[in-house]
Amino acid sequence: MSIHADNHTDSRPAWARFLADEEATRVLGADLAKCLRPGLVIFLDGDLGAGKTTLARALLQALGYQGKVKSPTYTLVEIYVVSNLYLYHFDFYRFNDPEEWQEAGFREYFNDASICLVEWPEKAGGLLPPADIQIALRIAGQGRQAEITTGTEKGRLCLSGWADSAGNQEGGASAPS
Repeated sequence: MSIHADNHTDSRPAWARFLADEEATRVLGADLAKCLRPGLVIFLDGDLGAGKTTLARALLQALGYQGKVKSPTYTLVEIYVVSNLYLYHFDFYRFNDPEEWQEAGFREYFNDASICLVEWPEKAGGLLPPADIQIALRIAGQGRQAEITTGTEKGRLCLSGWADSAGNQEGGASAPS
């Protein structure tokens, strides 16, 4: 499985960590939420059951969303509004053709006022805007291996300082204070 990225992507992860359990995935999501800003496109990469929706749920809860957060597998997109911020959580797993993304009219959701989390971005082919941040989750024994890379200057600015701080924390991710 590949992640679409523009020519500015550095193939080395900005941050990599073994997540021992679901709680560690939630901690990572909550920590990442602290550095997110409107206008970001974030690709979530991983097989079924890798923890993409768990991570998205933790991000949303850390941003202050108090409702139920569910996988958008069947709805294609779940829309969340938190303090005037629109966060769109997409899941393109069911797409059979990249043109389905075009036909669904999702392009307008990708703007400077919202955050877009995208599961299964490769199903939309090269039609999506480039990812600012790419989060790969891989099943590794009983836990997960998480790698975060940036694909744009906007993504690098978002994560600047965060990755160094998170990488130096024992046992999990932590954003700078």
